[in-house]
Amino acid sequence: MSARSSSVARAFAPGHVTGVFRSDTAARDPRGRGSVGAGIVLELGARADVRFSPGPRRRLHVVGDGPAPWPISEEVARRLAPSRAGSLTVRLSHELPVGQGFGMSAAGALATGLAVASLSGRTRTEAVQVAHLAELFGVGGLGGVAAILGGGLEVRTRPGLPPFGEVVHGPFVRPLLIGVVGRPIPSPDVLGDSAALRRIQDASSGWERLGRHPSPDAFFGVAERFTDRAGLASPAVLRAVRSLRRRGARACQAMFGESFFALPTSPRARAACLEWMEREGVRAVELRAAAAGARLEREPPS
Repeated sequence: MSARSSSVARAFAPGHVTGVFRSDTAARDPRGRGSVGAGIVLELGARADVRFSPGPRRRLHVVGDGPAPWPISEEVARRLAPSRAGSLTVRLSHELPVGQGFGMSAAGALATGLAVASLSGRTRTEAVQVAHLAELFGVGGLGGVAAILGGGLEVRTRPGLPPFGEVVHGPFVRPLLIGVVGRPIPSPDVLGDSAALRRIQDASSGWERLGRHPSPDAFFGVAERFTDRAGLASPAVLRAVRSLRRRGARACQAMFGESFFALPTSPRARAACLEWMEREGVRAVELRAAAAGARLEREPPS
């Protein structure tokens, strides 16, 4: 890249729904802090388009597709920005609702990190670590970045990023229904509530049974139990989950949203669930699990 030319990069990171989790932040190194538990990585997510133009001053501008600011993605971009003077612009687009338990904070942070790092000559490992730490210390989430490094059904068997943490990924081929029934829930409101965290610890007991080769049925068994016992779901979420279960779906709250994800167990159950959501005016979409994790989609010229 010449001294006066601009350079661009684009990265994508998938969304994610957590079915069961337990906070684990005891590690001395923050890269080993986060959560254990399990969830599903989604085919929709967040995209970061980044442009760097050399100039006389260092400037950073993060623009999203919703209300500003975007403090976690801004922190990631600031820490990974090119060392030389110039203007760095990050444009974020989110394919799922923000603040509804679909992992958009982690996806935006990781997509930003991968794209900005590619402009700065930094490694993927550096980008992942910076995104994880920004999420952790910005109270955006506990294990989202680690979860979306791969696709499908994921189990966080040790907290934090590899090699400190461990995440096992397995296939999840059947389509999911995800929907929203209320206003967003800011993660800090839950993560800062000691009583809620105690309920979460109790409700998550038994997640270890998922093991290193979890099946979708085993996952939904643990996740449904967690929804029912954690006490995080509002009356609107509980009504939706119970209605979908009565119609033949496995259904859970998406942590920490006023939202749900569900797996119909038959074509008849799918039709019944879709009919109920349309009748009730529930905002929902049918989608699949991601086949792969976060990635660069456009690299800067060498």
